[in-house]
Amino acid sequence: MVRAIIFLLLAPFFSSTVFAQEKYPQDTFRSPLDIPLVLAGTFGELRSNHFHGGIDIKTQQRQGLPVYAIGDGSVTRIKVSLWGYGKVLYVAHPNGYTSVYAHLQKFSPEIEEYIKKVQYQKRSYEVEVFPDYGEVKVEKGKVIAYSGNTGGSSGPHLHFEIRNSISEKPTNPLLYGLEVRDATNPILNRLYAYPLSEDAQVNQNANKVEVNFTKQKDGSFLADKVTAIGTIGFGFVGYDRQDLAANKNGVYSVRQLVNGKEYTNYDFESFSYSETRYINTLIDFDHYAKYRSKIQKLFKSPGNRLSIYNTLENDGKINIKEGLSYNVEVLIQDLAGNTTKVVIPVEGRQAQLKSERASEKTDTYVIAKKPNNYDLGGAKVYFPANTFYDDFYIDLKKGKDTVTIHHNGVPAHRNFTITFDVSKYSEEDLKQLFIARLDDKLRPEFASTFKRGSTFTTRTRNLGTYALAKDTVAPKVSTKNFKEKQWLNNYKYLSLRISDDLSGIDTYSATLNGEWILMEYEPKTKTLTYNFDDKILDKKQCELKVVVTDNVGNTTTHITSFYRK
Repeated sequence: MVRAIIFLLLAPFFSSTVFAQEKYPQDTFRSPLDIPLVLAGTFGELRSNHFHGGIDIKTQQRQGLPVYAIGDGSVTRIKVSLWGYGKVLYVAHPNGYTSVYAHLQKFSPEIEEYIKKVQYQKRSYEVEVFPDYGEVKVEKGKVIAYSGNTGGSSGPHLHFEIRNSISEKPTNPLLYGLEVRDATNPILNRLYAYPLSEDAQVNQNANKVEVNFTKQKDGSFLADKVTAIGTIGFGFVGYDRQDLAANKNGVYSVRQLVNGKEYTNYDFESFSYSETRYINTLIDFDHYAKYRSKIQKLFKSPGNRLSIYNTLENDGKINIKEGLSYNVEVLIQDLAGNTTKVVIPVEGRQAQLKSERASEKTDTYVIAKKPNNYDLGGAKVYFPANTFYDDFYIDLKKGKDTVTIHHNGVPAHRNFTITFDVSKYSEEDLKQLFIARLDDKLRPEFASTFKRGSTFTTRTRNLGTYALAKDTVAPKVSTKNFKEKQWLNNYKYLSLRISDDLSGIDTYSATLNGEWILMEYEPKTKTLTYNFDDKILDKKQCELKVVVTDNVGNTTTHITSFYRK
């Protein structure tokens, strides 16, 4: 009887997962790798300013594993970039899906030859091409690339996606029959309660409070009783963990029930890239800015336009009345159906407040739906309409050489503009000046700077302190795996190290015996690499010339020679 009851309680979870899987082909695609799938990241995982659009598959801490086409198709996009996905391949399949393979070390020989022709034609390492359908065909199970660590990757792995070819919406790749061992329940770390209305309080507090909970014999959790009044909401910090990895991955779905009625139900079956930045309304952004911990809110905040919700009763907010009792259940689930449950008893009771509501009132109030323009003396700030998700009091300060635009606890959805008056500087100074955002230790970080006449302008989504900074030092260039006039007969490649102390590397170029050559730049290791297979050398003594320029125009030219036959 007990087993039957448990099954009935869990049935809605399993049925929703099974239903999602039935919407997608189960036996059409193969795995992109020939190793057991162990995940370093799950679909929809909470990342900085976005949801994770695929799964990150561990490659046994190695690079160079064969990556296979999951089905017959045609390459429709190839991109090579320093950041983001690094080297990435897009394959369109006849059934209306597109598979994406990112952070690659290199492509298969045929595709590598194709893209290198483009790179030499454009004389650029960073390129993006869109081959016509059928121009570059691939077959299911054939090697199309090799796994790597390029772009914004923080370690060797394969980032893998499956998208709708027309809408380009990504869907959870595990819904297509890919197998990952997972019999482990999601982990609940912390639980929070939020007073949301003006008259609301939780545990005699008018501000967010943490709620303690204990594990029960059946594996569920029971929270300490919460006393509250007014409109409140809950949030949690948690993660999922698969069987063969210690990684703290994202959960698949979350439900909130109040006295048995579903108030909140959202999952990461699919989402649109156009909405991904609204993650900043799903999490408690101010808490994240202070503690680097993401609280997922079970209620909908102003400006939230996410489409991930299946159910949202009263925006997930709970109206607590004096003298009534409420039973709140939060159920956190992974795609395999493993579920973690926490029960929160709530009693409606008005009490003497221990703390008043936190207030950040200033002289300036921003109406989010309207454009806002402010003159801070040496700089002007312009916020287009809908830069922010909600109205708030903004703190604007002008210092001697700086302007401070509130703090990083408020997210900006759109770029806003900061314009500095630089009329007092000489032409020589202007060449080496740039707009910088100051970090917590007041160190300048380059902000892309548009220079026009007597003004410098930058567009950014980051609130904080900005100033004009000066970079007078040119980049450094040095050889890495060879020395001047060394014989390099058995070398497969040569490499150099490039770095810049302030504004950062902007461009680089290299010639070998006067002819342009392709050098791959890896910013994480500050390394330029040239593959000798790219060119047949007709001279024993070779001259390599590398020119590196930083973001304000300081340039270093490095010339070295070596021998090879």
